[in-house]
Amino acid sequence: MMIVVALIGGFILGILFFGGLWLTVKRTLGSPYVALWLLGSSLIRTGIVLTGFYFMAQGSLLQLLVSVAGFIAGRLLILRLTRQIEQKQVIVTESSPL
Repeated sequence: MMIVVALIGGFILGILFFGGLWLTVKRTLGSPYVALWLLGSSLIRTGIVLTGFYFMAQGSLLQLLVSVAGFIAGRLLILRLTRQIEQKQVIVTESSPL
């Protein structure tokens, strides 16, 4: 049961981490405070992920590895979703007249 919880928890952490990274990059494109956004986001995202891994592992290497696998799966989902969003934005931008 704890293995399934570790997998789902890692998946959620991956979505939070990489989704937050994508949002941060989008936010910094028009911001005068790029370094502040990147540093703050990095510290918050990393802190959340490390804390999550600590509590999910509970001293078990197997649970830690399963949660890391879930984290990678979350990354793949965010990668797929953000590619689709970016492609739709490019299509809309290209089809609208200037």
